[in-house]
Amino acid sequence: MELFDVYSLYDIEPVRGAGSHVFTADGTDYLDLYGGHAVISIGHAHPHYVEALSRQAAALGFYSNSVKNSLQERFAARLGEVSGYDDYSLFLCNSGAEANENALKLASFATGRDKVLAFGKAFHGRTSGAVAVTDNPSIRSPFNGADKVTFVPLNDEQAVAEALSTRQYAAVIIEGIQGVSGIHEPTADFLKSLERECKATGTILVLDEIQSGYGRTGRFFAHQHSGIRADIVTCAKGIANGFPMGAVIISPEFEAVKGMLGTTFGGNHLACAAALAVLDVIENENLIANAAAVGDYLIAELRKIDKVTDVRGRGLMIGLEVDGLSGSDLRKKLLFEHHIFTGGAGKTTVRLLPALSLSKDEAAYFINEFKKVIQ
Repeated sequence: MELFDVYSLYDIEPVRGAGSHVFTADGTDYLDLYGGHAVISIGHAHPHYVEALSRQAAALGFYSNSVKNSLQERFAARLGEVSGYDDYSLFLCNSGAEANENALKLASFATGRDKVLAFGKAFHGRTSGAVAVTDNPSIRSPFNGADKVTFVPLNDEQAVAEALSTRQYAAVIIEGIQGVSGIHEPTADFLKSLERECKATGTILVLDEIQSGYGRTGRFFAHQHSGIRADIVTCAKGIANGFPMGAVIISPEFEAVKGMLGTTFGGNHLACAAALAVLDVIENENLIANAAAVGDYLIAELRKIDKVTDVRGRGLMIGLEVDGLSGSDLRKKLLFEHHIFTGGAGKTTVRLLPALSLSKDEAAYFINEFKKVIQ
């Protein structure tokens, strides 16, 4: 049997990691500014994380959600405290796409409505409902039809108001910062307007913080920069530093009904142990403040470089474009000639999504190497 060939792969295999670095079998050191697609939040192989997972694996790796799991309760309490959503409830699952599926289902249950408003260039996942609200027809099969989804431009207050005035929409789903499209940010005024329109029309506001959350932008969730509060928040990626996990944070206005949602693996013992360790490290090492400071430094230094035509984002979620170089070519030069992992978005954008523990010295090293690439 061979692997189903759906990924474009670089001919590099990391076999070990430490902090913001990964290493191949021959010992070659790569600076990781991609974090496995924003997944590595506290750094590779953090000792506390490794110890917590190992200890839990030696005790009990899994049992189903048919029995009590105090690790889930501990995690819910900790996440509420750290995120500022302490009066909300938590449903645990396995991925960002699954979190969004459950969020949209909850919104439809609560409102009795069957339509969703989403935004141009949005990405919310590849499962049936999540891909239907993703603005990319090339990854949507006929089975995943978007007949119940309307897309409007990001930051277009009038388009939102006109759509929601029909009172047909169960939910609006929006990313805290659009990631896959190339780091596009909803303005604070737009998010405040969106919150008002949702409340006025009985529409559920779902904030997809799967890539932009968990401290990446210098606040726990990106939408908190604007001062709004969502009805539902979804997260995954950095929640467990590489262990598969997703979460739905749910307003107390929602009524939980037995059997409404369910999952086999969601919130298992290993996932919760990993997620608790991540929160320990984020708090103990002040990683949210570090993401803000190092991100500000990176953005400021990148904007000083003549050939850089645009720098977008907040904290350690950065998109940049360079005159005369495609994003793909720039990434390959950084990877193969300078041993630096970065991400991409479309043909032009390079994305930086490093661990929140990235140091200023590591950021400065990247800036120096980056200048060499674009000379």
